Amino acid sequence: MSSPSAETSPSPAALPTSDREAEWLARVFQPNATNLTVRAVVVGMLIGGAMCLSNLYVFFKTGWSMGVTLTACILAFGVFQFLQATRLVRKPLGVLENNALTTVASGAGYMTGGGNMAAFGALLMVTTLRPDTLSMIAWFALIAALGVFAAIPIKRQLINQEGLAFPTGTATAETIRSIHDAAAGGGASKATWLAGSAVFAAILTWFRDAWHFIPGTIGLPVTLAGRALAEWTLALKAEVVLIGGGALMSFRTGWSLLLGGVLTYAVLAPALVAQGIVTTVSYKAIVAWTLWPGAAILVASGLTSFAIDYKSVARSFTGLTQVFRRQPVNTTGISAVECPEWWFPIGFVVLTPGVVALMAWLFQIPLWAGLIAVPLAVVMGFVAARVTGETDVTPTKALGPVTQMLFGVITPGNLSGNIMSANVTGGIGLHAADLLTTLKTGWLLGAKPRHQLYAQLFGVVAGAMVVVPAFNLIIPDPSVLGGEAWPAPSCVVWAGVSKAFADGLGALHATSRTAIVAGLALGIALALLEKFAPRKLRPLLPSPSGLGIAMVIPGSNCIAMFLGAAVAEALRRKAPAFSEKTVVPVASGLIAGESLMGIFIAVLIVTGVIAA
Repeated sequence: MSSPSAETSPSPAALPTSDREAEWLARVFQPNATNLTVRAVVVGMLIGGAMCLSNLYVFFKTGWSMGVTLTACILAFGVFQFLQATRLVRKPLGVLENNALTTVASGAGYMTGGGNMAAFGALLMVTTLRPDTLSMIAWFALIAALGVFAAIPIKRQLINQEGLAFPTGTATAETIRSIHDAAAGGGASKATWLAGSAVFAAILTWFRDAWHFIPGTIGLPVTLAGRALAEWTLALKAEVVLIGGGALMSFRTGWSLLLGGVLTYAVLAPALVAQGIVTTVSYKAIVAWTLWPGAAILVASGLTSFAIDYKSVARSFTGLTQVFRRQPVNTTGISAVECPEWWFPIGFVVLTPGVVALMAWLFQIPLWAGLIAVPLAVVMGFVAARVTGETDVTPTKALGPVTQMLFGVITPGNLSGNIMSANVTGGIGLHAADLLTTLKTGWLLGAKPRHQLYAQLFGVVAGAMVVVPAFNLIIPDPSVLGGEAWPAPSCVVWAGVSKAFADGLGALHATSRTAIVAGLALGIALALLEKFAPRKLRPLLPSPSGLGIAMVIPGSNCIAMFLGAAVAEALRRKAPAFSEKTVVPVASGLIAGESLMGIFIAVLIVTGVIAA
């Protein structure tokens, strides 16, 4: 049975709540369609695990965790097309089965986000603490599971009743429809583009990193302040993962990265060296100073945007009063379809002791502080979910520093506790928002919410089991974090914020303190302009995220990501139909191909099969 078209779906704002849900049950919900199956779980965990590895690689290169759902649904379609062609499976992948598979993959693939890897990397950068693998798997799985259960009481409020957009969830629903609709076509084509670009990226990476036939960096024949541009990190990189990542960003973020990279490494860095503030021309020496204004821009813009959106935040808290009131029994039958409301308190009671115990055991966070952290993180998860539904941006950059600041006050000097308490907030917020995003997809396609919750739990378990061993494998020595090979900008920022709360800003060089003030002012100003400037002028304003990240990654990364964003933007403007079919699959393939091959090469190097 094909999914209903967008035209037949009810308009959430047009009907009273009970009527909207009754309309959905009557015209959209598909009770007899296949949703979660064993093969969807298995393939979803495999795809999600692979995308978790891919995101891990990309995260430590760029500071971003790339979207999972759009890539996963296209890849799943292609995998089953291949399996059918080879007669390994007989039944084609259904629309709602793909939705469930994508939910599994999303739960696994996003295990790098929400501050998980930022916190883990920062922890190793500022302390000698390295918890054992099994403990960290349990840590990440419990936090993510809490986020999954935190989505239950607000799902009906945000999706059924208010009809929030959740743009990525909506786009994923449209993508699943299009690739499964024989009349629309294009599904196999998108899968082919993804596979082809992945193979190309994997081969290039092997020639570059395993056989060293291709140089990783191509310097430009230009000097600056008596030194080659490459010494200032301004060069071309043969890393297509950066180009793919740039193609998935907005063009505004892309050119902001380029602007920030040029200002940081061609203007600011030479001036710092000339004045003797930075004594060595190297990436690590420069970033040790530029970290502070870069982090200030990111934190100030994130907090300002969060504060500007106070109405959304307020709606989160007023909505909670409705969520926890006893709902009257309705006659639409929606209660039989949705996840029971009692699942949330049961999940909270079962999972919280484990999180609090691990906080105390692994990170020396007092039990009383842990008992504060988890309920606070759940409330923050409600806020993060609403903001994501309205803007498609999960406010980790705001919620993480707020938690770090709070625990910097209540547990002074505890660096590990400061970082990992913020990990709880970010992780719960991200996974609540992630499940709600996929539930939005399911709402539009007529899927079973309970099956999607099960799917997400399978995914987070798979992701936790993959991400920790993979991190330990590719980053065996934490000293490489913050270097040119693994810039890890988010880890650098989290570590810097934690040190600032622990040691005080007085310990910094006077110029660093001035730079922090300037960065805070710029971050606030850009966030305000982004909100209140005339609409025509907003595309001309630099992105605070782009500028801030540019100050903590090499200039060569900024150049490569700009090139990806520029090519994608040119295609969107000149050939929109072609770009719709190719940009996301090709960019995703470049990311997946290089990152998975890069991790495979890292395994071969660690095991001594090939030389570094």
